[in-house]
Amino acid sequence: MLTLNGGTKILLDCGMFQGMGNETDALNREFGFDATEINYVLLSHAHIDHSGLLPKLVKEGFNGKIFCTPATRDLATILLEDSANIQQQNIHDNRREETSADPYYSLEDVERTLPLFSEVHYDEWITIEENVEVLFTDAGHIVGSAAVHLKITEHGATEQITFSGDVGRYINMLLKPPQEFPQADYFILESTYGDSLHEPIFNTTDRLMDVIFNTCINKGGKLIIPSFSVGRTQELLYFLNQLSLEKRLLDIPVFVDSPLGKAATEIVKHYPTYFGDYVQKVLETDDDPFDFPGLHFTEKVYESILLKNKKEPCIIIAASGMANAGRVPHHIANNIEHSKNTILIVGYCDPQTLGGELMRNAKQVTIFGQEHNVNAEVVVMRSMSAHGDYDDLTKFLSCQNPALIKKLFLVHGEYNVQSEFMKRLSAKGFTDVHIPSMHEVCGLFGNHSEQEVA
Repeated sequence: MLTLNGGTKILLDCGMFQGMGNETDALNREFGFDATEINYVLLSHAHIDHSGLLPKLVKEGFNGKIFCTPATRDLATILLEDSANIQQQNIHDNRREETSADPYYSLEDVERTLPLFSEVHYDEWITIEENVEVLFTDAGHIVGSAAVHLKITEHGATEQITFSGDVGRYINMLLKPPQEFPQADYFILESTYGDSLHEPIFNTTDRLMDVIFNTCINKGGKLIIPSFSVGRTQELLYFLNQLSLEKRLLDIPVFVDSPLGKAATEIVKHYPTYFGDYVQKVLETDDDPFDFPGLHFTEKVYESILLKNKKEPCIIIAASGMANAGRVPHHIANNIEHSKNTILIVGYCDPQTLGGELMRNAKQVTIFGQEHNVNAEVVVMRSMSAHGDYDDLTKFLSCQNPALIKKLFLVHGEYNVQSEFMKRLSAKGFTDVHIPSMHEVCGLFGNHSEQEVA
């Protein structure tokens, strides 16, 4: 939250905490500020950990504008509706350990939120109020994702704040790489993978085919892939389409057991100009890079249940990506005790989630209150992450002169990761790097102590 000298308050994203165990509900219950005092929200992208509490903000009295790209608006619409439905379901489902009985918001609150969205296009400075200008640039994370830049003029001086949102990868099979952007005075930077390097993305199709062949052909089993509905599911479909075009998929049926995944894929298709060079090349010969023979989308619950009884080898892609919600926990529970099956983890999982446990080679896990022995093979592929690693993050900063950055805040990451990344940034010449604590208030802009970021 940015508080300007004149009292204007601007919120940078309004996300929902997920996968934090017993802490999750308490973190989502209290904002730590008065929603009625917020004038504007600048939304970097649609993922629930960035947009998920916007209806709660409206429920508590916010009625200002929410600025975002058109694709972010479209994706956030289906994600927020899905989130409200899940919360309603959880009232009748005491198996969810991370939520209390009361939902954070309802579908009615979502409906009141959607008219507040205001479109912003990439590379266009807009004035949201006198002395406050905003620029969105492509962050390359998911379709419509943006880094947000503010130009604030007060007391005759102009300062610029950049908020990275989530930074994508520079070698990206699906999207354009992150854009360069103007010099900032203050920087708020995500740090999810600030201590690690991803596997090369160019061998993803081969590695994916190896897992498919080993599971479905050699062992005759099912391949279960937990996947976020927005971003990761479309990447998986793109790679599977490549294997199909190369005649390597071997007629193995693929089921996307996610109504949200289907809706998100249709929205992504509406924004082909956001695709990178690789997809543009595919579009020259294939009018739909996310569709191929043998692909099935399931929508109804009974269709999902039928997959449990399917004996033939197949690939099942289902939300959520951390395997702590949605339909995928049911598929994992149904297949985890059989050694012929494989669970493929293709993205970040919080350590406290089911996906996080599987990544740590747990021998036994609890799903819906029932213990399961982990006999299925668990494979982790890090090449498909939509988050940049520390090389991508430092490249993202390469258009900046470190000597002109007065303060750089690290957010959106685990503390030990941020601490390691801070060392790398210091070596790159960023002299004032800060890891803020929850609800910390920092004065900015020289001697104007009332100008602050929280």
